[in-house]
This record gives sequence, structure tokens and C-alpha cells, in this order.
Amino acid sequence: MPACRLSAGWALPVEGSPIAQAAVLIDPDGRIARVGPEAEVPAPPDVPASRHPDAVLVPGLVNVHTHLELTGLGGEVDDAEFAEWIRHLRERKAARAPDAWAEAARRGVADCWAGGVTTVADTGDSGAVIRALAELGGTGIAYQEVFGPHPEQCATSLAALVESVTRSSRFASERVRIGVSPHAPYTVSGPLYSGTAAWARGAGLPIAVHLAESPAETQLLRGAAGPFAEAWRRRGIPAPAQPGCSPVAWLERHGVLGPDTLAIHVVQVDADDIARLARAGSAVAHCPRSNRRHGHGAAPLGRLLAAGLRVGLGTDSEVSVGALDLLAEARAARELAGLSADGALELATLGGARALGLEGEIGSLLPGKWGDIAAVRVEPGTADSLAERVLESRRDHVVATYVGGRQVYRRPEA
Repeated sequence: MPACRLSAGWALPVEGSPIAQAAVLIDPDGRIARVGPEAEVPAPPDVPASRHPDAVLVPGLVNVHTHLELTGLGGEVDDAEFAEWIRHLRERKAARAPDAWAEAARRGVADCWAGGVTTVADTGDSGAVIRALAELGGTGIAYQEVFGPHPEQCATSLAALVESVTRSSRFASERVRIGVSPHAPYTVSGPLYSGTAAWARGAGLPIAVHLAESPAETQLLRGAAGPFAEAWRRRGIPAPAQPGCSPVAWLERHGVLGPDTLAIHVVQVDADDIARLARAGSAVAHCPRSNRRHGHGAAPLGRLLAAGLRVGLGTDSEVSVGALDLLAEARAARELAGLSADGALELATLGGARALGLEGEIGSLLPGKWGDIAAVRVEPGTADSLAERVLESRRDHVVATYVGGRQVYRRPEA
């Protein structure tokens, strides 16, 4: 890809102080060569330049939980109880034409770019998202989902997972990785959790799991009760082995937690659960708007951060929250945990990079990192208010997005 030079009224590196009248020079390999005041950053005559005088250059946002293959499956969530909502979603997925998944994934990637997001951690079972990322030149981790609540399904489900990962491996690259996602405690048996975690680690693949999201999930594992337990009984699925513990403790028991594990949602947790996650070194994908929209409650974000957990922000799917807006998630997280504007913006950038183990590559504007950048239009102000103004921006304030220095989005009128 060609080198490029971006300049703007401001740059907010996240690691470092705001820079007025800033510029970023990106090498032909797509990595940042220089960041600083415009007068100090070289402007080679043969390097294309783009200027955004009314904008702030920020690190590309990192969305640590998406379901991009669900794009277009239907507006915001209805008011059904969560287990019933899951059933409705499965029906909508089953009714979708096979050739629609690829287009949905491509639209999802484009929607992310339009919101300033340059890296996604996506979970899905169609295989469409990793292909879309590869073909469009996107970046992120595509976690291949596996399901199987009945212990007798374990071998079949694990074999299908291995086949799916093998099939998708041709799309993996330096910037597009494969992971696995044993979906959730209400869709995956204990043996399948253990088998998946062992296979993934043997293959060097990261793991993502929906965990401690709803009260119904906790009811299932604590006492084989509640809506999920009733659904299992209707389908002839035996209750979880060794119940009587929290979802976090249950996954710890089955060897799922570890520094390579991204725990998604983490709402229904207590001090012991947080300590378990911290001991394991697991990361957390915090999705405040989805949690609120489904009525799950508020995740203890402040306590998760105080425990030293790596936390990033995720939108979940548009079926849950409508438009994917990571800055809106940052504002919700800020309100929930009483964060500063800088702290909330860090969750959407460097915090997300840390949660994915990619902080050496993305999440801040430093030489050597990838040239993943969003230009966000803001009102005039001082350096002290810069993070605040970026945080209050809407999706339509993103005027341009760059991945490895390549422009992947530009607002039509920009």
C-alpha cells in the first residue's frame, strides 16, 4: 500500500498528550512513522496527503464484541424475555437465505468503518465475517462459534468446529486472526467447553465466551432452574453436571478461563467471580447498551477495572442495540463507572487493544503501530476538553477512517 500523510486540527494519541495542528506520517508498510506537530512531521512530495482541519485524529476504535453476520436481521430487540428472545433470533437466522450471510458481514464491516472502528472481535457461526474482513482489507479476530448443550453432542460439535476453523484458515493473515467461541453456558455442555478449550489452546487460538450475562444463565447453573433450564427439559437435555456454582466458577472448573479468554458481558458476578477472572488473567468485553437493552442489569465495571482486568468495549449486534456506535458505549461506560473522558475513550481504543492482546499493534498513535486512524469532527476548544469533545461525538461526526493508512471510509460531504 502507498505511504500517506494525515493532518488535522488536533491529534489525540491516547498514549501521550494532545497535539495541536498535528500530522501523522504512515509508511508504505501501513505503520506509523511519525506523529507530532505538523511542522515537525516530514511531508515527502511523493506521498499523498489528506487534511482534516476541523477534526481530531484518534486511534481507530476497537470493538471487542460484534455479531456482524447478524446485520440486517431486524432492528432493535423486542420485549421478549431473554431466553425467548434467543429462540426468536435462532428462528430469524434459520430463515435467512444462505447467500445473505456474506452480504450481511460486508455491510457490518462497512458500518464499523463508518463509526470509526478499525478492529473488531466478532463471534459468529457462518464463517462470513472472517471472509469479509479478508476480502475488504479489514482487521480483527473472528471467533468461530460452537454449540451443543447435550453432553452426547460433544464429539460431533467439536468435529464441526475443527472443520469450520480449517475451512476459514485460508482467510487468516497478519491482520485477520481466527479464534473459537464456545457460545454460552446455556448452549454448551461442560464436556464441550473442556474439549473446545483444550483443542483451541493446542492450536494456539484465542477463546471468547458469553459469560454471566443474564439472571437466567445464573439460575441454570446454580440450581438447574429458570427459563433456560425449562427449555433444556423440553428438549430432553440433562441438567448441567455439578450445578450449584456461578457461571464464572463453572467455566473455571472446565478449564476455559485463561489469559487467552475474552469473557463477554460479565454482568452477574460477585467478588469471588471477579477474583477468579483476575487470577486467570482473562479479559472482559463490556457491552453496556446491550446489557441495559436486554434488562440484564449493569456490569460492575468499576470493580472489574479496580481488579486489574483488561476491559474493552463492545456493541454486541445491531439486533440488540440498533446502530453500532462504540462512542455511545464509551459514554454509557463512563456514566456507569464514573470514568473521566480520557478513561472512557481509552476503553474504546487502547483498552480494547489490551483485551485482545494487541496493544503492541493498535490502540494508540505511536510510531511502529499500525496506521489505524479515525478523523472525528469536533467543535473548537482547548486541549483539556479534547477527549470530552471526541467522546460526545456522534457516528456522523466521523469524517474519515483509515486502516493501515488506507482510507476505508470517507463521509460523503467531507
